Amino acid sequence: MANHSVTITAHIVPKSDTNSETIAVEQAQPEQSSSVEIADIPMAMPNTKAELVRLYQPEPLEINNSVQAKEMEKVAEQRVALYQNQLRRTEIFYTVKPILRPTYMVQTLKPQFVEYQYYQMARALDQRGIIDLDKNEMMWQQLHIVDDLIADIVHHMPAQQPVGWQLTSVNKNHLKLPTVGRLRDTDSVADQVSLNSYVLGHFGVMSYTYDRAYFIGHVLGYLFCCYYLAHLSIAYGVTPLPESAVSNYKYASLETPKLVRLLHSVDVYCKRRIYQLAVLCARLSCYQLDKYIEKMLIAEVNEFDKKQQIEHLDALLMKGIMPEMPDAADLKDFPGAFGDEGKS
Repeated sequence: MANHSVTITAHIVPKSDTNSETIAVEQAQPEQSSSVEIADIPMAMPNTKAELVRLYQPEPLEINNSVQAKEMEKVAEQRVALYQNQLRRTEIFYTVKPILRPTYMVQTLKPQFVEYQYYQMARALDQRGIIDLDKNEMMWQQLHIVDDLIADIVHHMPAQQPVGWQLTSVNKNHLKLPTVGRLRDTDSVADQVSLNSYVLGHFGVMSYTYDRAYFIGHVLGYLFCCYYLAHLSIAYGVTPLPESAVSNYKYASLETPKLVRLLHSVDVYCKRRIYQLAVLCARLSCYQLDKYIEKMLIAEVNEFDKKQQIEHLDALLMKGIMPEMPDAADLKDFPGAFGDEGKS
């Protein structure tokens, strides 16, 4: 990470005081630390780098599509436990001794990111060199920029109470957030196995259930989600998360006028940096790679010159002789096949 040392302090106040959990983000000295007053958290302060990294490698939660009241209550408890662990892990990351933190945590976790694994699969599929993945390779090699941007944003962003939002995006988990409870498919996602969940973990807590994502935290996390989905031209909707949606976890639910006022408190510098961060993550997304793989599919379908084959078929019908054809052909020699226009 960068040279800034940042402490995230979370304090849960009694119900009589407020309906929100106050998260203050401030610059602190390395020897200072704070604690999160949440009971029964299994995470302990790590003593080695390996122990810290293991906190970012939890197992995925089991899919639970039951609609029985008892099972839904169990899912609600799992969601709160997930949020508490996410909050605790972030606090540990910022308060642990600097010597125990990898220089760039994002590079350390890169092999487990689903986006990186998908990129490796796409490169292996591209045997014909149809698409240009050199830019993706460069971005993965320089992934430390993600940590640099996060450190810069956290250093400049204002403190605020956590706010809750729910996001829908064509009934799919495009952000690859950790899944809890019911799902429309069998694509269970563990916490911190995507680049997006790693990024959002610095700004709040998050999960995905059935057809929507939940995010509770700093308004910059909300902006990240909006910028990310908009850059990929994915239709999405964002609405306030009702205060009753996640019980036993403190957050505010803001209507649009109050959200505008909250955004007034965020400097344009932070908005620019969070936008850059969202665009970088969008360029590396599975959704973007799917577009490249679709081009490979079209190229395989159009491997030959269709016009030439029609001419050969006509010759066979009229003369009874099939013209000779080469055993292999270069896709770039044929109009309509994927040549330079197939690259991005």
